[in-house]
Amino acid sequence: MHFFNIRVYGILTGPENEILVSDEYISGGYYTKFPGGGLEFGEGTRDCLAREFIEEMNLRVSVEEHLYTTDFFQMSAFNPDHQIVSIYYRVKALETITVPLRTKPFHFDVVQLEAYAKNGEIETFRFIPQNQFSSNSVTLPIDKIVATMIQGKISPQQINQSTENQQTK
Repeated sequence: MHFFNIRVYGILTGPENEILVSDEYISGGYYTKFPGGGLEFGEGTRDCLAREFIEEMNLRVSVEEHLYTTDFFQMSAFNPDHQIVSIYYRVKALETITVPLRTKPFHFDVVQLEAYAKNGEIETFRFIPQNQFSSNSVTLPIDKIVATMIQGKISPQQINQSTENQQTK
């Protein structure tokens, strides 16, 4: 049986216009992605994103403008029976970030590593300076598209045209 998996992600920029990313170690794989997660039944996309930031970072955010929604087929990297639909918004922190922010990718502390032993996944956060941020900064295919948009190298209309052309080939 096939399922839709709706994911909602937030693009949070820091005070010096740097981009917040989440470094995650899940089931033996390393992934750098935008903060966010799965939509739960009965929840709106903006409510989901606000909940995810509280759960992951203990951070209240304001969900701002919609940036992008996947409009092409993308199979889940974790489950071949799931089609991913990802929705991206700009978010603004309503308070100071209190979770540890790392300067190096996948820099997990002892407490986080112990949590991995229990849960099979772990995450930490860091800012990437705008001048160092690119589509290569993130792992997942849809995140790469949004990263390119953030850099101003492609518009949502160009993405739509590109994916339509790929689907007709």
